Amino acid sequence: MPGGIIVDVLQAQGHPNIKALHRTTLEITKDDYVTPRGDCIIAVKANKAAADLQDELKRAIISGSYVTLILTLHPYNLVEVVQGVGAPTLTLEDLRSIVVRKSSFTDPRTIAIRSNKAAADLDRNFVNHLKN
Repeated sequence: MPGGIIVDVLQAQGHPNIKALHRTTLEITKDDYVTPRGDCIIAVKANKAAADLQDELKRAIISGSYVTLILTLHPYNLVEVVQGVGAPTLTLEDLRSIVVRKSSFTDPRTIAIRSNKAAADLDRNFVNHLKN
């Protein structure tokens, strides 16, 4: 349903190694850890990856619709909004993670491209709480 609102909820956790310094991507993974080199990862232990998104949302993403991620951090009531677009080249097949990119590069993990934010653009207070 391009043009409508489709809601899908993904839950994940922070990790002490989260840096969120990557300038072009952000990633949320089902893995239960992040190494210090994983500077695009903003959350772990996700309950969904790209392949797990609702079918209606997948159809909208592949149609090229706008994608808005509203990242909320509980119990701190901090919110980050990340916007990008979908594309017909997105396969949404990855079973382990989701990635949002500022570029137009696509792979099975990518759920949005040409985003307005990457990991490095997130508010540092938000990131510091992700480390806890």
